[in-house]
Amino acid sequence: MNADTKPLLEVRNLGVRFGGVRAVHEVSFDVKPGEVFTLIGPNGAGKTTVFNLLSRIYTPTSGGIQFLGQDLLAKAPHDVAAMGLARTFQNIELFEHATVLQNLLVGQHTHRKTSLWQEVLHTKAVRQAEIAARESAERVIDLLDLQHHRDTMVMGLPYGVRKVVELARALCVQPKLLLLDEPSSGLNTEETDDMAFWISDIRRELGITVLMVEHDMTLVSRVSDRVLAMNQGELVALGTPSEVQSHPGVIEAYLGQSGDASSLRRDAEKAAA
Repeated sequence: MNADTKPLLEVRNLGVRFGGVRAVHEVSFDVKPGEVFTLIGPNGAGKTTVFNLLSRIYTPTSGGIQFLGQDLLAKAPHDVAAMGLARTFQNIELFEHATVLQNLLVGQHTHRKTSLWQEVLHTKAVRQAEIAARESAERVIDLLDLQHHRDTMVMGLPYGVRKVVELARALCVQPKLLLLDEPSSGLNTEETDDMAFWISDIRRELGITVLMVEHDMTLVSRVSDRVLAMNQGELVALGTPSEVQSHPGVIEAYLGQSGDASSLRRDAEKAAA
């Protein structure tokens, strides 16, 4: 990745308050095309709030966001996907009474160019659009090995498969920037290993830039180019995974959360070895 490459996403002095609570304060970073950039930090650090600001669920009280050279804050929330930004959520948000394929086709909706009257009359243009959407969804199904679940109702799938389906639906938006909110949450070790492969394949085979929030430091170390650590809504450290995980301020931020702190130290030692 060229250090001089123009950023895909530029975040400057981002801040938001909820009443008297300062959830995010003066956070700035860039995400360059083709990289995996990860936000880490203890619970309540403000990571998901940053995601909600980027996806326009929340409106910041200060700062700016540029995506593909455009002012993201000037866009309506429903225009974000069409710009090329898609996300997943900590809590899986799927249509449980629809099949995997039907859920993926929902992700294709932003690319439909046909009018209402064409849809009503089911014109040739509509039929061609449906074929193109199906072909695109099938490519994602093949990429993520979901062939055996294509026609299965989501409500009948194990949790780990649902996580992959949500990832697949986000990919069907055909994003330039994919926001993954704790992709390994609730997954076992084997499923987390698979998720690491999916993230690497998404970048390598699809050319999609990934911005991720993640607690699993092993996954962070495996897939991330750069890491930004937050605590209490503020930036603590920014650098490579090994640099950030060994940063004194980051270690201090995790103290009191013994499992996270020990994992952080263990992964920092691995990275330095």
